[in-house]
Amino acid sequence: MTLEHTAISLLRNVPVRRIVRALERDGFQFTEAQGSQRVYRHPDGRRVVIHYHRSNLTLPPYVIRNLLTGTRWAEADLRRLKLVK
Repeated sequence: MTLEHTAISLLRNVPVRRIVRALERDGFQFTEAQGSQRVYRHPDGRRVVIHYHRSNLTLPPYVIRNLLTGTRWAEADLRRLKLVK
């Protein structure tokens, strides 16, 4: 299993509100919204779009994959941000 698959399986049951808090702790700032899509940008240029319907819902695997690509988070970052144990 690759690192990406491992990270996706670790984040599969994490609610969107915890992911948004982790983004903000990591320096991402909410910049704009279009419907249910919220755009967060980091000062170093990274950008990620979160599909935010309700805060207690989880994200599907393809959205988690896009999140990990946009944030460039590794498994160590997920632990540092307390998204996984």
